[in-house]
Amino acid sequence: MTLLRAVPVYGDANLIGSFHWVVSDPNFGGFSGLELTPDGTGFVALTDRGFIAQGTITRNGPAIASLEIQAFRRLLGPTRAPLASDFSDSEGLAIGADGTLYISFEGEDGIRSYGGLDQPGSQLNASPAFAGFQPNSALEALAIGPDGTLYTMPERSGLATRPFPVFRFKSGVWDQPFEITRKGPFLIVGADIGPDGRLYILERDFAGIGFRSRVRRFALGGSDEELILQTGLRTHDNLEGISVWQDTEGLRMTLISDDNFRAFQRTEIVEYRLTD
Repeated sequence: MTLLRAVPVYGDANLIGSFHWVVSDPNFGGFSGLELTPDGTGFVALTDRGFIAQGTITRNGPAIASLEIQAFRRLLGPTRAPLASDFSDSEGLAIGADGTLYISFEGEDGIRSYGGLDQPGSQLNASPAFAGFQPNSALEALAIGPDGTLYTMPERSGLATRPFPVFRFKSGVWDQPFEITRKGPFLIVGADIGPDGRLYILERDFAGIGFRSRVRRFALGGSDEELILQTGLRTHDNLEGISVWQDTEGLRMTLISDDNFRAFQRTEIVEYRLTD
């Protein structure tokens, strides 16, 4: 079902449409990560309870008309056993050029790689710097660069006046090359590197009666900040996943919400056209 909602309060993006995604499976929901194929017809979506879905998207004109899940599986650990619930808080998703899936986790605070949806995960790759993260506020966002370098960010920075650290995993080595400025009450929940080579950061603010969302764009180094989108309160649900891709008319963003498995929330897929 496609929903039409208010335009963003601020930013250089135009709303294409909002799709309410409903599937009758008790494990469906809680989506925190999203990646689309370069042509926008395929998707991989990650839940925060250790499940991952792969499927196709059908559009009516530019707007989403339906989604079909072709595979929906629980993430496996290195021994091929399903990840235990205490270690399955999967939050960020990125896909390499060779199809390798990378997933960031809270709770155990690190990244695993997967050769496919039904393949066992790697051992956890983590940095000693992750030990200082606040509880339930760790690696929410994950993005991959054209050279395969991974970039990840925690949900919280520790202080309202402290920038968000950006951690980089390159050639098996962790470092922290730059920071993202923290502005207002928004917290980082998603990230992607677009076809333009820029880093897109999805942020969320919960204001008691609903959510508002913000997307900022940076050069891959933290400079040249641009506000792309900032919605009003309750314009959308709890948007947590972001995928930036390009069609024949230019760049667009596809975002997915985490319904927290609550009846009064919804799994919403929102698309915006970037005017540049």
